[in-house]
Amino acid sequence: QVQLVESGGGLVQPGRSLRLSCAASGSIFSIYLMGWYRQAPGKQRELVAAITSGGITNYADSVKGRFAISRDNAKNTVYLQMNSLKPEDTAVYYCHFRVVGGDYWGQGTQVTVSS
Repeated sequence: QVQLVESGGGLVQPGRSLRLSCAASGSIFSIYLMGWYRQAPGKQRELVAAITSGGITNYADSVKGRFAISRDNAKNTVYLQMNSLKPEDTAVYYCHFRVVGGDYWGQGTQVTVSS
């Protein structure tokens, strides 16, 4: 049974940084896409950032220049470095792995940006 385990969320002041991590437990192969989504109260889940197995990245316009996604293929882990955080970044963040034949989601980690 594959599970995605997220860590790194929390409460942070505007302008500060957080780093999210998401690691897969169990046997998982051929992860060709890893990503982070977020969902704020009353809003739909949205893509924040994604990275292919070859290292090609894609970002939501709202986070470009502030967030950076990276992955460690050997550890089946994806990271999201979030800098210059804003109150509007407050949401539950979910990691996502796409493999041949299906998708996996993390349980979500809360990120709150507030003074």
